[in-house]
Amino acid sequence: MENVSPTRSNGKFDRILEIVLSNLNSIGSVWIFVLTILINADAFGRKLFHSPIDGVNEIVELSIVGIVFLQLGDATRKGRLPRSDGLFNFIGRRWPNFGRFHGALFDLLGAVFMGLILYGSIPLFIESYQSDFYIGVEGLFTAPVWPIKLIIVIGCAVTLLQFLVFVRRNLTRTKIEPTDASAID
Repeated sequence: MENVSPTRSNGKFDRILEIVLSNLNSIGSVWIFVLTILINADAFGRKLFHSPIDGVNEIVELSIVGIVFLQLGDATRKGRLPRSDGLFNFIGRRWPNFGRFHGALFDLLGAVFMGLILYGSIPLFIESYQSDFYIGVEGLFTAPVWPIKLIIVIGCAVTLLQFLVFVRRNLTRTKIEPTDASAID
């Protein structure tokens, strides 16, 4: 009996999605590193030179949202979304078919939720791009909002796709394969 890990690729689409999610996660990690340097430079500039870096608060505010959506899909792919696995694991071991159904239902609801966020985010992205919305104080520091709105759209779309991959895997898993969440890498 072989454990089927949600991170195992089952085809070209799955592999491409895995690469995209890994790259988005890497971008988010680099962004965190750069943000840490910026925050520290601002803190040292304030204390040592009495000269803060303009816009750091706004950059951090936008960055947190962007980083979350860049890394959401990969966290989903690796099974790192918070959920109570105790009952899920018990059901999967005791009643594998019901466990598969339960897993598919969980993932389908995740896809629906991501779809709703995506549906609401697309108009916000379009509006922020067309209207040239920005954050900050004009003349001091401004940054456009649309890139973060685009990241939200992309992050929701790829996370939705990952949930659909999981739904397919749960529904096509053979009867004897467990649905134990501990099999997740």
